[in-house]
Amino acid sequence: MMTIKIDVEPYVAEYITGKYFDPEVGVVRFPAGSDIYHLIYDLLSKRPAECPVDHGNLEFALPARRQGKDPETYNYLSRRAQGLLERKMRTLLWAELHETMDEGKHLEGMQFKEVVYIFLRRYSIESISEDGLLKNYQRWRDKIRRKKKRGYKWKKS
Repeated sequence: MMTIKIDVEPYVAEYITGKYFDPEVGVVRFPAGSDIYHLIYDLLSKRPAECPVDHGNLEFALPARRQGKDPETYNYLSRRAQGLLERKMRTLLWAELHETMDEGKHLEGMQFKEVVYIFLRRYSIESISEDGLLKNYQRWRDKIRRKKKRGYKWKKS
């Protein structure tokens, strides 16, 4: 099994590790049916000769399929590919957070701070504060669910 390391935001690395860590192999392994698994497979390329060994804060196993790209040969992610992958991981984090907060508040009647605390503990995230996650949720909620103010037209008689 081949692994690769990339450098991502610390809170994204903690989230991905908390969600997809496989204790059998000791690194993050994405499920074969997930979008991120297929994205990694599509972005892999042959390692250039002048390229150094990978370094970063997130190590994960490369997709190994019976047919197609062999991980022994195709084991390189360019800077651009790493940026795309980090953006996908960050989107995955925020989408799950927003869904969890909506469910916690509206289905279970929990306070937003409680839901954020549970989310942080579930994935062992320590490099971002509760307030940072709450603020992101509030910005997203205001952007997506913006309420238009009703325009009143009063006529004087």
